[in-house]
Amino acid sequence: MRVTTDSEARQQLAALLDEAARTGAVLIRRKDGQLFVLRPESTSSSPLDVPGEPLGLGRDEIVDFIHEGRRDHR
Repeated sequence: MRVTTDSEARQQLAALLDEAARTGAVLIRRKDGQLFVLRPESTSSSPLDVPGEPLGLGRDEIVDFIHEGRRDHR
């Protein structure tokens, strides 16, 4: 994991962001010794978050299918 100074981080922010995305994290050390971690935020998405498929159905047709399905299961 790369360790850089805060001065270098200011000058090379774009490169550090790319490196953090590639390697997982970059450490930035201040002159007073404090250490900070720059890492990409993980985006969590639902496994049910899938793109829709164009079915060519209108709202009324979809509602009719739902009603029909409910009638069949009573």
